[in-house]
Amino acid sequence: MTVAAGVGYALIALGPAFSLFAGVIARKPFLVLTLLSSTLFWLVSLIVLSGIWRGVLCLKSGAWWPYVILILTSVAFQEGVRLVFWRLYKKVEEMLDAFADRIAKPRLCLTDKMLISLAGGLGHGLAHAVFFCLSLLTPAFGRATFYVQRCSRMPFFLVSAIISLGFLVIHTFSMIIAFNGYGERKKSDQIFVPVVHLIAAVMTLINLAPGGCLIGTPLLCVMAALTLQYSWRMVGQRLTEHGH
Repeated sequence: MTVAAGVGYALIALGPAFSLFAGVIARKPFLVLTLLSSTLFWLVSLIVLSGIWRGVLCLKSGAWWPYVILILTSVAFQEGVRLVFWRLYKKVEEMLDAFADRIAKPRLCLTDKMLISLAGGLGHGLAHAVFFCLSLLTPAFGRATFYVQRCSRMPFFLVSAIISLGFLVIHTFSMIIAFNGYGERKKSDQIFVPVVHLIAAVMTLINLAPGGCLIGTPLLCVMAALTLQYSWRMVGQRLTEHGH
């Protein structure tokens, strides 16, 4: 392939992230700081998780059960880390509110809190994209493309980019849902996030079947759209309740 193809794959994976950054995040410095800290936080957590996988799991065999263990432990670990991230955010929020009271400035409003959760979720999605997709795209800038035997109709790089896009959307907007669920003690939101994460992760196993990428990648995009729709409805309801 050419440079254009490599850039195209990268834009498929990260195009929405660039749009959110330019249209929303870049306008407020505290959101940029949140995005950078979140990306670093999630990258470190994924590196730690990959170290655990490498030391425990053996994926060289043809058995499918190691992949199931990998997915279950990955989702459980990341959802636990999400809760830790929220607790850290709450401490920072308390510090900001206390500082605002000292200088007679207004506290963080609901919109500010949702934007912070958006930036935190985008950091999670970017970390996932860097870790699982961008690190694989370097050969895509060469003169040829690459296919795998079990997915002979779609280039490997295109499948990776679409999967990265799906999880970018899921992680970004799941953070908004999760923060609302934790803050409002809403069980439906708290359950929705890990369930969608687990289902989306399990869907990637479809790619192991011959021709499975033609089914697995569209299903993952459906889950991403479902997460976006749920988040949109939840945010609209919260803003309506608070008269924004």
